[in-house]
Amino acid sequence: MYKLAVAVLLASCASAHAEIVELRLDAPEPFAEGKSFGSAGAYVRVKGVAKGELDPKNPKNKVIVDLDKAPLNARGRVEYETDVFILRPAEPAKGSQVLVYEVTNRGRKFFLHWLSEAKATSPGAVNDPKSVADAGNAFGLDRGYTLVWSGWDPDAPKANNGMTMRVPIATEGGKTIVERIRHEFQVATRGPGDGTSIALPYPSATDTAKARLTVRTAEVDARAEIASDKWEFANPASIRLKDGAKFEPVKIYEFWYDAKDPKVLGIGYAATRDLIAFLRHASADKVGEASTSSRMKTIAIGISQSGRYLRHYLELGMNADEKGRRVFDGVLAHISGAGKVFANHRFGQPNRTATQHEDRFYPENWFPFGYRSERDPLSNKMGALIGKRTTNPKVIEVNTSTEYWQKGASLVHTDPAGRADATLPPDVRVFLIAGTQHGGRAGLDDKPGLCAMPRNPHNPMPALRALLVVLEDWVSRNRTPPASRVPEIKQRTAIEASVVKMPKVAGLMQPVGATSIGAPVDWVNPPIKVENSYGARVPAVNEDGNEVVGIRLPAIAVPIGTYTGWNLYKAAPSDMCDRDGSFHAFAKTNAERDAKGDGRLSIAERYKSKDDYVAKVKEAADRLVADRLLLPADAAAYVETAKKVDF
Repeated sequence: MYKLAVAVLLASCASAHAEIVELRLDAPEPFAEGKSFGSAGAYVRVKGVAKGELDPKNPKNKVIVDLDKAPLNARGRVEYETDVFILRPAEPAKGSQVLVYEVTNRGRKFFLHWLSEAKATSPGAVNDPKSVADAGNAFGLDRGYTLVWSGWDPDAPKANNGMTMRVPIATEGGKTIVERIRHEFQVATRGPGDGTSIALPYPSATDTAKARLTVRTAEVDARAEIASDKWEFANPASIRLKDGAKFEPVKIYEFWYDAKDPKVLGIGYAATRDLIAFLRHASADKVGEASTSSRMKTIAIGISQSGRYLRHYLELGMNADEKGRRVFDGVLAHISGAGKVFANHRFGQPNRTATQHEDRFYPENWFPFGYRSERDPLSNKMGALIGKRTTNPKVIEVNTSTEYWQKGASLVHTDPAGRADATLPPDVRVFLIAGTQHGGRAGLDDKPGLCAMPRNPHNPMPALRALLVVLEDWVSRNRTPPASRVPEIKQRTAIEASVVKMPKVAGLMQPVGATSIGAPVDWVNPPIKVENSYGARVPAVNEDGNEVVGIRLPAIAVPIGTYTGWNLYKAAPSDMCDRDGSFHAFAKTNAERDAKGDGRLSIAERYKSKDDYVAKVKEAADRLVADRLLLPADAAAYVETAKKVDF
């Protein structure tokens, strides 16, 4: 196979500045059978590998945990290698000169699947887009974006074209590092598998007698020991129950054991920094087909884990490269709540995400949460997520209802005690997309699965598309973005979860309270419960149980049911069901409402006719377009969908 090998000569790396030292790219391949996308024309896809080096003595790299314990090459640098994927106009001059870097989520690309709403044609198509179908509605491509992805998590799954990276293992004076760690797992709620065996995050350096396994049904329950003669190591990297037994769904299992060989995970943050700096600033004679331009504007987008990654990336000061230049001009973090990633830690586990039932005590939510300098009421320290750096990007944070209930999202825009609203810096905007669950996107249904109530099918992607365009305009043309739309304490729309009361509806259960967000604890030997918590709040609701604030897309502004960002487990109704919401349709007629004992108005009472409903949807959509929170094409789609609603 023809290879385009692009190398920066090692001699050029002799300065104190580390960088990408080699970028090996395959020859460009036509994307989507050569289909033309707007004025950008045809696109090509380019795959490859970037090799980088980091100087552990450089002050900008000293924030990387255990970088000083990684093996060094002859130049005293730490080496790494990461996967790269570029989707760009075949004729770069026809593009928009906007590079959008999407942080991969557990090795997966989300942009085309979520924002462009492409349907997966095969298990691996999402991560290896080739066809017209893989372009979805062509959002981003029709705007001429150059899309870039790279690996940052060495433990991300490689199956189905997953993107990953290779980093060194830390040692102590050349000797293997062994430490006691805790592995929490649930079957069927997260990750693959049927409970036959459980993969461990790090290889074991202990035997069965020195390990401990427990189980409980709900987060508040006491742990029950599982005797050592009931389970065994299948190999140093996995455990299983004996006699063909399987781990049960939903239950919380915890496994303590001595682990070895921690990877230097924090290198992933520097790899993102250095790749984008390289693509942005390297001259054409060095990067050939990979060449972009210093004139290009760069935007990072991250969804869920990837949004938390970007918040962590900013906190670590990574948006300044080793030459002091800004890396990303804009950052868009979606559904990240107030959290970061358990990645720049020894024996870190980036896959973790804390909710009421799962991963509760792993590092994720630590002060500072917001962008204005605040005092931590628990430690009495001052802090801000980015501080007053000249290399700070323009930031848009977007959350759904779920992040307010499960991930402390209000702490991004209030003081940590939850007593007052924060004045956000001028280059930061924060939005709630009302009535949406964490993983909301096109194509979801309301099947309950393991939850006690039907799930929430509301799609927030139209708002996210509009906000990415807002960010593009902000960084490219300095066009002032819309004001933030979030629950506010002063307006009594940011309230304590305990006062939320849902309407009387058959099958609609009352919330059990939001997840408490506390200071970091010993994740290996965690406490029974959160002792001291921050003042996280949730959005207020109206008499229908729908949220009254935020970006209220037409499905919420002109509703046909109640949409929540929380749900409960069937098997453990004292705990919220992972990151799912719920949906409860309105009765169509008064008679149906009365028969069900539904306390909400029926469809017939809300709308005079089908035409009246469609007109109200159009009015709501037009308002959002005027506010630049909805694109005209998406507004038109809402109206067409409204015409098809069964009255």
